[in-house]
Amino acid sequence: MNDSQSGGRSDRPFVFGPATGVGSLPGGDAREAARTATGSFEDLPFLPELPARGPGADMIGRTAGLLVEMYARVEPSGWRLGDRPGRDTRRARSWLGEDLDALEEFTQGHEGPLKVQAVGPWTLAAALELRNGEAVLSDPGAVRDLAASLAEGLRLHLAEVRRRVPGAQLVLQLDEPSLTAVLRGRVRTASGYRTHRAVDRQLVEATLRDVAGVQEDGPVVVHSCAPDVPFALLRRAGVAGISFDFSLLTERDEEAIGEAVESGTRLLAGVVPGTDTALSDPAGSVMGVRTLWRRLGLRPGLLAEAVTITPACGLAGASPAYARKALAHCVRAARSLADNPE
Repeated sequence: MNDSQSGGRSDRPFVFGPATGVGSLPGGDAREAARTATGSFEDLPFLPELPARGPGADMIGRTAGLLVEMYARVEPSGWRLGDRPGRDTRRARSWLGEDLDALEEFTQGHEGPLKVQAVGPWTLAAALELRNGEAVLSDPGAVRDLAASLAEGLRLHLAEVRRRVPGAQLVLQLDEPSLTAVLRGRVRTASGYRTHRAVDRQLVEATLRDVAGVQEDGPVVVHSCAPDVPFALLRRAGVAGISFDFSLLTERDEEAIGEAVESGTRLLAGVVPGTDTALSDPAGSVMGVRTLWRRLGLRPGLLAEAVTITPACGLAGASPAYARKALAHCVRAARSLADNPE
């Protein structure tokens, strides 16, 4: 069986690209976003998200539209589960269809890595409301149902992307910005006066492992641009890569990062600011990565093999001109890291 027959996935070892985007881009033009996301990164393009279009294009609404036999609608307080698909579900699915059409157009003949993003089970459980207005997180049974629905929806979504881009080796990114808050009992109740209880770490780990298991043919990355990313827990959950805001690292994280690198976990280091600012030279953007590497005593030649350069977070809040500049800067910074690891 040749690569085109096998979907281009099983016959080749997976190689991450040196740079990529996180997910969101500014504006509402699906074709322009796809052109930017695929044209900026030959080695690891991504399916862009355009939250400026409104509810259903935001990260929670987009992922809610993927759920199987669970539906959500927009309420003044946010996204709430309901009994049947309504206008908001249809709108989310329609926008995703537009984005996939545009991606298909700009990935003709693409062979190699391609990243798609969805909200992970714990951030989704913290953001979606039950019918009583409390977060799904408040009900362990509802969390189980949500995770199962998400897993099935992701399985179907990945199959659809493979159908449209048959040469792609898919990377599934699960966005989990609320993960640390879930682990530490910092997610507020509907009243705002209390917080939901911290969720057991083993349950968090097992649920992430189960949802990630839908990606049978390629790697799963977990992204969080919040402080205190649980590197060790994510590594135990079996993810292949961890995407994070490099500027939020503290000394507490360093041992876990060293262990992650030594175990083969890919680091997607967010070193380029996600909102408009003056950018340093590419070498300056990755200076902190080189410094961390030296402090950890890791081999400099391992840098390009272990690190992918990204923006610090999504670029939805940036101007279109800055977003394009930031993505190009990621590519140049990654090249600087590879050319001069020391």
